Amino acid sequence: MKIDFDGIQAFVVIAELGGFNKAAEHLHVTQTALTRRVQKLEAYLGLRLLDRTTRYVELTAVGREFLPQARAIVNEMTSAVGRLKDMSKNAKGNFTLACVPTMAAHILPNLIREYSKVCPQNRIRLLDATSYEVRDSVLNSQAELGIGIHGEQHPDVLETPLFDDPLMFFCRDSNPLSEMKSVTWSDMSGADLIVVSNLTATRVFMDYQLAKRGISLSGSYEVQHHATAISLVAAGVGCAILPASTFKEGDRPGVRKIPLVSPVVKRKVILIQRKNTSLSPAAEAFCDLIKASHFDG
Repeated sequence: MKIDFDGIQAFVVIAELGGFNKAAEHLHVTQTALTRRVQKLEAYLGLRLLDRTTRYVELTAVGREFLPQARAIVNEMTSAVGRLKDMSKNAKGNFTLACVPTMAAHILPNLIREYSKVCPQNRIRLLDATSYEVRDSVLNSQAELGIGIHGEQHPDVLETPLFDDPLMFFCRDSNPLSEMKSVTWSDMSGADLIVVSNLTATRVFMDYQLAKRGISLSGSYEVQHHATAISLVAAGVGCAILPASTFKEGDRPGVRKIPLVSPVVKRKVILIQRKNTSLSPAAEAFCDLIKASHFDG
């Protein structure tokens, strides 16, 4: 059933202002156009809502009964359109962001803090997941935006590079390598390495880059999450190779992060969204913010 909003609005304004002339001026249409709107509505309903002559306009009994409902329809529609215009103008609303856990250490909180200054009334629903799950969340419309790691490209995904995130050596300050300004991969031979699961993008990326260069490392411990690896390093269990973005220097007392060289291996952090899909105003505002941000990893 097609609702004739123009006709209902014309009927309500005529009833409230008491005539076609004032109603036409209020709606910025000609009296002829206004008359056609009412006639079209009455024809659709099969009922007369207004009795009109050259001298007066009166509501019929049916018109008087219909007026409160018609007024409610017009008010609700006007309010809904106003809210949408407000969302568009002020980027109001909520959205879902999927993000790899390493970004949650200090980069994402800083972004969300800046976003809250621009859009204080908005809410972000955060899905922390592996890079593969982040991509799937965006593709399946569970999230409007994703922050993940560059990998195999998908034809329906738009990727925007954000920054290069180098792998670094993490150890306790009691480790023999802790005073070095940089560590080579060969320096770590024989170390008690804590490695993340081979199901994570970081591990797959690291293994691929090392295999290309003929470097082989084995780990004494394997964990599922970067945060667990950091906790084990902090406890003195071993050392780890993790992205620089895992945490800021000083976040864990006694833990050092040292640049890895020969070679320097970097993963590319990207912003993910679906191609040919419009973002909500709230997500668009966050997208603009993150693209304009400067990252230090």
